[in-house]
Amino acid sequence: MSRPSNARYGRYRDGPDPLAPPVDLAEALDAISEDVMTGYSPERALQEFLRRGGRQQRGLDDLAGDVARRRRQLTRRHRLDGTLQEVKELLDRAVLAERKRLARDLDDEARFSEMQLQTLPRSTASAVSQLSSYDWRDAEARENFEQIRDLLGREALDQRFSGMKQALEGATDADREAVKQMLDDLNDLLEAHARGDDTTQQFEQFMDTYGQYFPENPRNVDELLDALAQRAAAAQRMFNSMSADQRRELMELSQQAFGSPALAESMGRLDANLRAMRPGEDWSGSSQFSGEQGLGLGDGTGVLQELADLDDLAEQLGQSYPGARLDDLDLDKLAAHLGDEAAVDARTLTQLEKALRDSGYLRRSTDGSLRLSPKAMRRLGKALLKDAATRLSSRQGHRDARLAGVAGEPSGASRAWTFGDTEPWDVTRTLTNALQRGAGETRRPGEPVRIDIRDVEVTETEARTRAAVVLLVDTSFSMATEGRWVPMKRTALALHHLVSTRFRGDSLQLVGFGRHARAMDIEQLTALEPHYEQGTNLHHALLLAGRHLRRHPSSQPVLLVVTDGEPTAHLMGDGEAFFDYPPHPLSLSLTVTELDAVTRLGAQTTFFQLGDDPGLARFVEQMARRAGGSVVHPDLDDLGAAVVGSYLGSRWGWERDDDLW
Repeated sequence: MSRPSNARYGRYRDGPDPLAPPVDLAEALDAISEDVMTGYSPERALQEFLRRGGRQQRGLDDLAGDVARRRRQLTRRHRLDGTLQEVKELLDRAVLAERKRLARDLDDEARFSEMQLQTLPRSTASAVSQLSSYDWRDAEARENFEQIRDLLGREALDQRFSGMKQALEGATDADREAVKQMLDDLNDLLEAHARGDDTTQQFEQFMDTYGQYFPENPRNVDELLDALAQRAAAAQRMFNSMSADQRRELMELSQQAFGSPALAESMGRLDANLRAMRPGEDWSGSSQFSGEQGLGLGDGTGVLQELADLDDLAEQLGQSYPGARLDDLDLDKLAAHLGDEAAVDARTLTQLEKALRDSGYLRRSTDGSLRLSPKAMRRLGKALLKDAATRLSSRQGHRDARLAGVAGEPSGASRAWTFGDTEPWDVTRTLTNALQRGAGETRRPGEPVRIDIRDVEVTETEARTRAAVVLLVDTSFSMATEGRWVPMKRTALALHHLVSTRFRGDSLQLVGFGRHARAMDIEQLTALEPHYEQGTNLHHALLLAGRHLRRHPSSQPVLLVVTDGEPTAHLMGDGEAFFDYPPHPLSLSLTVTELDAVTRLGAQTTFFQLGDDPGLARFVEQMARRAGGSVVHPDLDDLGAAVVGSYLGSRWGWERDDDLW
């Protein structure tokens, strides 16, 4: 069958696309991890990603921008005197038609009527009030004047009940009496509810009789109250937004609604009930309008109510209030004011937030704060180690088999084979993979199992010699100001992942040193925020390094130092830090003494110099020469590869040409 020529395709619009893939956590996790590395808390990093969105996903800021644009559009397009202008036009037509009729009549009463029309007040409301008892001669003039009363009545009702202006157009006296009866019954129901005397049967009977006036379809009195109070509060805000002259004229005109004071009394009674029962609504607010399109009372109330909804959405999208969650987003309001696509975007963000919290990549600590979980740290460390391995391979011509634990003892684990691997196959895992892959295939009796290259796993090995490794990383403020903070963290995480996955027998200690030094686990270092603190206390860091190496006397000691400054601080006997710049001779002396102590433990030492400070260059060269170590001066992008390569070289005794770095 041929395809119809008029077939059209477009984006799915009735909710989330049923063919869309599930939310992609990879991009979100990468962005969150990167922000955490710069010093954001995981909670803030999550919020920032939800604000920005992803490559194919609009964020909260995009939706908030749409809300703000819609609000500006409403306030710039409209003005609030539409009903007053419409009343003035009807009055002018009525007076003009009456004058034409009076000009043809020659009796004295006609002259008296002409004089009445000539002396009408300039105020539209006062003129309408003065003409309320006028005996119109012209039928068209009388009809126009009656339309004023009808319009005012319908507008007054439309302010409280959406759609009443159109519903009551051309209404008869019986229709008006029915509305009056509805108002009285509504007030009776609300007042009974305030006393606690109302019943479910009373509400259901009211809705059976007057349900056509309430398109919101409330399910109980409280929902009815909410809908009425929100619209009534919007009507009051519209009134507050008018000029003093407009408010005065509107109050005078309201007495002419339907030509019946009873309606105004019922409306006043309703307003009093709503204010008393819903005092939390915004009854005193106002908005500024500067457009050319006049709004009637009912339409203006609708616009004010939409503005209130937009303000609520802006607050929800801002997520700046205590306990804010994306579950707070009112998707129905978003769809109503911004379209279905906006609601779909918000729902996807909500699903993404939930998936991130439920995925195991983020976890709550004992103090209630959000943290990257070990699972997330392993994922990030694996990616960083892969990047370091790629850089090692490209710069030294080695494949990354060095990271696999070659020429050692089986670690008890296996991994997928990659090109160039020389490790023995893990036969059990390889056959299991082949059987699982071919489980759905029909095989004749005696037919051998077919092994695909994808099935092959090799036995993972680790070197026989264990190492005690200390990575000292400079956490002074200059590391953050010079853009070295994130590369430092990425380096530590890559090394941590290598040791924890491929060299599990090694013991790694991470030490950060600023004014003071402290040993940290990888989660603490990753979450460490930069803070203004002068001082590079390498002396204290070396003290902690020596303590770690002495705890592992049978392991090969490896010392790696990443710094961008000379020692400007040292630890005093009372535990306080002494700071001075330029470096004080005592700080230098104590640092050298502690390096000598570490060297006597047999540590293979490498200094990684960041930056081009001549003083730092002289210092690290002298220190490396004294310790029998080496100096590496890597680019920031190569820092991770340099540290990983130095660790492997020190551990296995590989010779490296430092010029390659």
